Amino acid sequence: MFFASDNTSPAHPKVIEAITRANEGYPHSYGADQIMADVRARIRDLFEAPDAAVYLVASGTAANALILATLVQPWQAVFCHRAAHVETDECGAPEFYTGGAKLVLIDGGHAKISPDGLKRALSATGQVGVHGVQRGMLSLTNVIENGTIYTPAEVAELAAIAHADGLPVHMDGARFANAVAAAGCTPAQVTWKAGVDALSFGGTKNGLIGVEGVIFFDPKHAWEFELRRKRAGQLLSKHRYLSAQMQAYLDGDLWQKMATDANAAARRLSEGILTIEGASLVHPTEANGVFASWPRAGHRRAHEAGAEYYFWPENQSLEGPDDEQLAARLMCSWSTTKADVDRFLDLIRG
Repeated sequence: MFFASDNTSPAHPKVIEAITRANEGYPHSYGADQIMADVRARIRDLFEAPDAAVYLVASGTAANALILATLVQPWQAVFCHRAAHVETDECGAPEFYTGGAKLVLIDGGHAKISPDGLKRALSATGQVGVHGVQRGMLSLTNVIENGTIYTPAEVAELAAIAHADGLPVHMDGARFANAVAAAGCTPAQVTWKAGVDALSFGGTKNGLIGVEGVIFFDPKHAWEFELRRKRAGQLLSKHRYLSAQMQAYLDGDLWQKMATDANAAARRLSEGILTIEGASLVHPTEANGVFASWPRAGHRRAHEAGAEYYFWPENQSLEGPDDEQLAARLMCSWSTTKADVDRFLDLIRG
């Protein structure tokens, strides 16, 4: 019963097998391996983007920060939600790699930027000439931090607002596979066809050991990104081990199967929680994360049985009245089983 994070899930066996195969022989280094050539071609085909510039890095923070640094100037603003990962969980990496670009935070229900919220933020930025930070770019997260998703239509509406001001759009897709599976769309429909200029194509949270794709749909950014990746220490010499993971991810649409399984586990968990008296959802369950509240007594039973998950917010305690509602975040992964979900539900149901 491990629901603390999809980061903690094991790598898929096919990924391990791919790395073992990549360990044979003496392929070229720094991304010149033949596996990476295949990965690049497959991603271009998957996204219907034959000219896209495609790269791999070792972490989501690196993918996000280096894309932002490529698309924004130090004196400009990155518009993002107040709960965005680039704001809350990357230790200032976006500001560091951009050379000081300011994150302008936008509110919105369920951690989702609304068109009106974006318009207000844009209208309040860059109005005092040289004395103020200038408008720079928009960063969206999909899956959103509180478990909801942006549909292709919602992305397109926000991207159109940004593009009207000449701002590029980045998508943090650490859980991109889950978002695509939840929306029932193609990767292209929710990215460049909706106005996204660059994507962090996540793998680590969805069954890989540690690799994230970086996709620029306009290849004009390629050379600058390559230089920034090198300076940031993200150009791995034994790159083939990154390539092998991503190749396995794409083989037979494994990336979509794992995401679909994770989303299904979250739906089962969410629906089960709602059968408990007094339980409720804090945010809608749209992908592989469940944000829910139920009585403290159920939390105690789950913790005593060894279940792992986070309170949400985390400053809650198992000490107190049995019937008090406590909220939690539960993340499902490709390896979450029906048995895991059902045992957990039995515990919190009592």
